[in-house]
Amino acid sequence: MPQRLLPALVLSTAAAFTASGAAASSGDAWETFRAEVSKKCLAAATSLQKASAVVDPFGSESFGLALVIGTPKGSKAAVTQICVFDKKKKTVELGGELAPDTVKVGVPTKKK
Repeated sequence: MPQRLLPALVLSTAAAFTASGAAASSGDAWETFRAEVSKKCLAAATSLQKASAVVDPFGSESFGLALVIGTPKGSKAAVTQICVFDKKKKTVELGGELAPDTVKVGVPTKKK
């Protein structure tokens, strides 16, 4: 499978598995979950400068999922890493750095 399809596949699969469970939790709980995933993923991305995270709104049954975008220290080109957050253990793992020509991800602007 081409690497550029991997992030889209991960996020769409996660959304499909969690569609029914999303309605069962409160909006505040999901917002807290997304904030925790973002914080842990960004903390793990120590090799990246100016990192930002795009978090899957609900994750999968067992994992929170995010894309972390940033610039490796000493480089000018941004890269993307897949971050997997274990909901039970509260730990994260990062995938390798995916080059800009492999993954095209834009961080949405924050609503005012």
